[in-house]
Amino acid sequence: MASAANGPGLPRIFLPSGRTPIKPEFPNGLPPLPDIQSEQLRLQVFTHRSFFARPTHIFEDMPDDPSPDNEMLEHLGDTVLNLVVTGLLREVYPCLRVGPSTKIRALIVGNPTLASISVQYRLPERLRMHPAQAITLQASTNIQADLFESFVGGVYLDRGLEVTKTWLHPLFRPYIVEAYRIVRVQHGLPPDPDPPYPLLHSAYRHVSLTPPMRGSGVATPDNSGIPASSWSIPPPPRIPGNVGHLSLFNQHMQQQGKFVEWVYTDSEGEGTKTTPIWVVRAMCEGECLGRGRGSTKKAARNEAAKEGLVHLGIYISQPEGFYAAA
Repeated sequence: MASAANGPGLPRIFLPSGRTPIKPEFPNGLPPLPDIQSEQLRLQVFTHRSFFARPTHIFEDMPDDPSPDNEMLEHLGDTVLNLVVTGLLREVYPCLRVGPSTKIRALIVGNPTLASISVQYRLPERLRMHPAQAITLQASTNIQADLFESFVGGVYLDRGLEVTKTWLHPLFRPYIVEAYRIVRVQHGLPPDPDPPYPLLHSAYRHVSLTPPMRGSGVATPDNSGIPASSWSIPPPPRIPGNVGHLSLFNQHMQQQGKFVEWVYTDSEGEGTKTTPIWVVRAMCEGECLGRGRGSTKKAARNEAAKEGLVHLGIYISQPEGFYAAA
């Protein structure tokens, strides 16, 4: 069964186990299968090796008698799938690091997910196999996944990479988004990322940042051409986009001449050996200013810094739709 993962304030998300497929929603159904125009290739795509029962210990087929089953196409399709999904993953999430990217791709191209797609396309119903093994093979997750890879390999050989990508990109984009959210939760993060640092127009929606032009004839107390009422609220601070909560918190503490001690505590068995969860408190003069957790020490400190800024009375406005922990 799938395991449930949820942290404080996070929605309950079920993480697929090794045998549970990802199942995003397709309101309009899956993208249509492309046609394999070569009849011989189309027949080979759906031919299981049990149909001809050729020996499996042979090192190489004779040039004039290649194996007529779909194992070669399956092998080729597996490679094409990895190429296309990796490229699409970089397109959708260009800043994703290699470790999380590998986990996301593994969820997408794993047998459970590919078997689920194969069944939705009803590919196993067209499989040619030995009649004595028909029921077992058609119900096998591995065979269903292999058949989808074989079909991908057949489309690639028959129509080329561009046609293959035209089909697979809209098919796998929802899977990538869903797998991305799952892996974020596995790393101790909320399923949806924080948006970039708040833009000025988001933080100051109620203030006009475009004053009248000089010489417009509007009288002002300082003769600047800018009505005093336009600046009844101070202009927004110019905060560099690359300054995060941690940097901002450290700046304010340094300005006050205070020292912050970062105290790490046990994560109570959360995370894994390869993806630990760090829990930290920002301590100053015996007082806890904020707590945080994350997949790295820096990420945990940044979360604690968010609470620390609030404790200092510094509030950073977020755009509408921003994910807020309950």
